[in-house]
Amino acid sequence: MKSLRSLFRIGLGPSSSHTMGPNRAAKEFAKRCPDADTYRVTLYGSLAATGEGHMTDKAIQEVLEPIAPLELIWKPETFLPFHPNGMKFQGLKDGNIIDEWIIYSIGGGELANEDTCKDDADIYPLTTLHDIMQWCDETGYSYWEYVEKYEGPEIWDYLKEVWDVMQTTIRRGLEHEGVLPGGLGVQRKACTYLLKAASYSPSVKSKAKVYAYALATSEENASGTTVVTAPTCGSCGILPAVLYHLSQEHISSEPRILRALATAGLFGNIAKENASISGADVGCQGEVGVACAMAAAAACQLFGGTITQIEYAAEMGLEHHLGLTCDPMCGLVQVPCIERNAIAAARALDACTYASLSDGKHKIDYDRIVEVMKETGHDIPSLYKETSTGGIAKIAHRRKH
Repeated sequence: MKSLRSLFRIGLGPSSSHTMGPNRAAKEFAKRCPDADTYRVTLYGSLAATGEGHMTDKAIQEVLEPIAPLELIWKPETFLPFHPNGMKFQGLKDGNIIDEWIIYSIGGGELANEDTCKDDADIYPLTTLHDIMQWCDETGYSYWEYVEKYEGPEIWDYLKEVWDVMQTTIRRGLEHEGVLPGGLGVQRKACTYLLKAASYSPSVKSKAKVYAYALATSEENASGTTVVTAPTCGSCGILPAVLYHLSQEHISSEPRILRALATAGLFGNIAKENASISGADVGCQGEVGVACAMAAAAACQLFGGTITQIEYAAEMGLEHHLGLTCDPMCGLVQVPCIERNAIAAARALDACTYASLSDGKHKIDYDRIVEVMKETGHDIPSLYKETSTGGIAKIAHRRKH
């Protein structure tokens, strides 16, 4: 299991798998094939189906076109076996292919292929929550202390940078108004929701603020500005909203927020390692569902939850998103993505409350839910996994024509 640095990535939206990943891939190919006089990039499956809405073409063009002419080929009907987000990079000279590289954007901005040696970057010896909880029981340590043990104390500097960006993105999003780019005519709502929150009762006011914070980050992501994958761009509003709300309303200190961020990252890492956080692979349950689990775990820790209560909160956050499809309108990370972030942030706090009222005992553990999420995701037809051919995306297509 890799470092949290591979889970929490700072970069430009709107999509970690469709924007960040291809951009990184283009940079890597430019390094390995700098002498080409022409580049050819073929996008397959989900990358081709929703790439224009996610600005995949622009992410690749901005890297390769300054070096040499670029030809982009779109093959949405072709799915390569390793992952739905496949790319083939070719470097040509005098009409001949001098280098070829097939790589996949597997979610959260990470790249992999059949030749990738995972062990080179693995730093955690335990990769299931059951084993980590057993380690916590035996040592008396918390989840965040397990993170510190294997990441080293320097992880706190990185998580502080992550937290700073999360806060900045929320504050920036709360100031911005107007229509989001992309042609859907979606109005920004974060500022309005925050203003309206003041006129409601304390309980509704609190929830309205959480909505506003989640909307702020998600709307910034949809605009292609700087966000943190948590664990993806499409679900980047959930964890920051919950942490920001608790830091503002419950006077949680920065060190405690960073520890909660570490715990959230651990739960996200387990889902990424044992299942997937890619909407193209397992649907939106792997993005919004995992993000909700991460936020629920972080909140429960901040409210003094035990390791079993924290695990329970995370399990509920993911369990109640099982089967969630990824079918954005026009391939844009806007409808229903932005709204889902706001609702999932509130649901994370509900899961935290429910788990905190219990003794932490329950029938289905987090590891099993991660396993079920993977199975469910692979059973979902491809038209409901970021291909813009089913569900909400299909309805939008009908109306357009």
